[in-house]
Formats: sequence, C-alpha cells, structure tokens
Amino acid sequence: MTVAYDGRGFHGFAANPGVTTVAGCLGEALAKVLGHQVTLTCAGRTDSGVHAWGQVVHFDTDHSHAHSEADVDRLQRSVNKMLAPAVVVREVSVSPAGFDARRSATGRRYRYTVLNRPLPDPFLAPIAWHVPEPLDLQAMQLGCDPLFGEHDWSSFCRKPPAADASMVRVVRDARWTDVGEALLRFDIEASSFCHQMVRSVVGTLVAVGKAKLRAGDLAWIIRSKDRALAGEPAPAHGLCLWEVLYQ
Repeated sequence: MTVAYDGRGFHGFAANPGVTTVAGCLGEALAKVLGHQVTLTCAGRTDSGVHAWGQVVHFDTDHSHAHSEADVDRLQRSVNKMLAPAVVVREVSVSPAGFDARRSATGRRYRYTVLNRPLPDPFLAPIAWHVPEPLDLQAMQLGCDPLFGEHDWSSFCRKPPAADASMVRVVRDARWTDVGEALLRFDIEASSFCHQMVRSVVGTLVAVGKAKLRAGDLAWIIRSKDRALAGEPAPAHGLCLWEVLYQ
C-alpha cells in the first residue's frame, strides 16, 4: 500500500498504545475490512507531526478480499471511506513473495517546505515552516555539496538506543529549489535516514541562509560527529516522506 497522511493529530506512524498513530488507525480500518488483525510494516517511521505522500506499507493476509484486482480496489475504497482525508491509501497491490516495505527499499526521498517572507500564510501553516527573515538561497544550495556521499551523521541525529548502531548513511541527492510565491523546497534522497536527520540538516542549512553559519561549515560539522555543532531541528510539520524507492 502507498499511503499519504497529514501528520497533524498523530503521534507518529508507529502503533503506540494510548495515543493516536497512523499505523494504529490504519490497522484498525484494515481489521474491520478483512475481519482479522494485521501487522503493518512501513518503509520509514515518521515522527509526530511529519507528513507523508509516498509512505509504503505491507501486511500479510489470507483473506479472499485481497486476492483479485477488484477486491483490492474495494479494500482501498473501504479503508479510505473510514480514514480520509487525514489518511489516504493511494495505491494497493498484491506484492510478490518476499517483499518487505522496509528491507526491500533501496532509498527514501524526503521533502521539506519553507515559506520565506515576512507574513505567514494560514493555509500553508500546516505544511511549511514560516521563516520571516530573508534567506540566502545560493548559500543554502552551496551548503548541500558536503552532504553528498557516505558519512557518519552523528552530528545531525538523535543518538540511537543501541550503543553499536551505525550512523553511517549514503546521501545521493540534496538540493534547494525556489518554487515561487516565497516557497523554498528542500529535497533529499538517501539509502535510509537516522532519527531527525533531515530536520537537523534543514535547520542547519537555514542557519546558513541566515548567515549564522557558512556553507563550508557543513563539511567540518559532519566530520566532527558532534550534535552540539549542528543547528536546531526544523519543525516537524514542514517535513514530508515523499517517495520510497525499490530499484
């Protein structure tokens, strides 16, 4: 299943007893349609307030209502009737044997949106970080250059619970785009991401745009592996899991 959702009102994707999560709501809806509980596996767990356009989820079922194209379409319509517009199943298909939404993925793409003008916009407020100070877009674009390649991202991530967990990730693309109407878009693709990595990178690059850091500082901040040297994480509501790659 390819799933889009508005992260507001959810305590992240992963099921968590006592709080409202995307997986919790999606699992309940699927159970009503299929007649049995399912275990959901997602391509990437998103934090509280983070949105998704291309989250990928898989689950196992032996139910007859999931075996034909017509039944899959009915499953999609039934779930969307219960959950839309906060959660929308964009696509459903029967996956090949051995497919795993997380382990089969070869990459993830995230998108972050910044509204850069003095006045906020009430309609964009749920999906974009309002930065009233003028930003130097060229400097922010130059700051993307050191991000490419394989690095230890300890400077930009929360320390994982496991002491031996690797913080090494491969970034394949990172760029800022002026999309007009004072909107700036940051797109980044990597093999996978550490916790809060994208938001911390965005926060640091916005600091570059405000001339609080230089574009060249990104290289030594990465090498330092010191979380205290990077900028504060950007707000969650500007971030969206845009696409998951499987080739």
